[in-house]
Amino acid sequence: MCEDCGCLFTDSSKENDEVHDHHGESNIQGMNPLLDEKKTLSILTNILDKNQKEADHIREHFNKRNIFAVNLMSSPGSGKTSLLEKTAEILKDRMAVLEGDLETNKDAERIKGKGVEAYQITTGQSCHLDAFMVHQGLHHLKSEGVEYIFVENVGNLVCPAVYDIGTHKNIVLISVPEGDDKAAKYPVMFKNADLVLISKYDLIDYFDFSVEGLKEDVKKLNPEAEILEVSVKDEKSIGRWIDYLKSERDNYLNSKETE
Repeated sequence: MCEDCGCLFTDSSKENDEVHDHHGESNIQGMNPLLDEKKTLSILTNILDKNQKEADHIREHFNKRNIFAVNLMSSPGSGKTSLLEKTAEILKDRMAVLEGDLETNKDAERIKGKGVEAYQITTGQSCHLDAFMVHQGLHHLKSEGVEYIFVENVGNLVCPAVYDIGTHKNIVLISVPEGDDKAAKYPVMFKNADLVLISKYDLIDYFDFSVEGLKEDVKKLNPEAEILEVSVKDEKSIGRWIDYLKSERDNYLNSKETE
């Protein structure tokens, strides 16, 4: 059991067992004696390479069907599912959702309750989705007429950042109650983010949360990342979120035409 994130890995002496890497090579040495071995590092690299090939295959699938795919990542309780519920009220039959959690199908049922197709991926002890899980999940969704697919990753600010799952955009939510220090504490997640959403923004007056401080930390890590404040209780902020999605899908389609 990986003490840092809860995912399973095996001793490198068991060459046929699956090994999960969630830390990146720069952080592996010295964190766990099992991961110091060259054989283990080789296995981990092989897993990430296979995942990347599968992710590229998934993107080809989306591109052939003009589907714009989004990976939503955050810690638990940041409001990913609530945001998707609000999004579903607007995009309706133009979207579908893959939900990732360790157990239960509660989030998928919430999305289905909005009249949107959804499928729950339960990972057991794995604290992230990988491209193979997403590929299997897509077989349970009908893509005809769908313009957007949202993948709600397992709640975690560490592991999901490492794995490409075949989407076009990585979006990270940080809720106001979590605090404004998360970008500094979990830099890998924010280095890979295309958009950072400051969620539950309606609570900003009740918490010691520096929006400018968070923005400064994000921009140091990732100058290209966009940042938006959003609250499911504020229709204007939801409108800006929907405008972002529509604009990025238009850019995605236009880029395909010029290839």
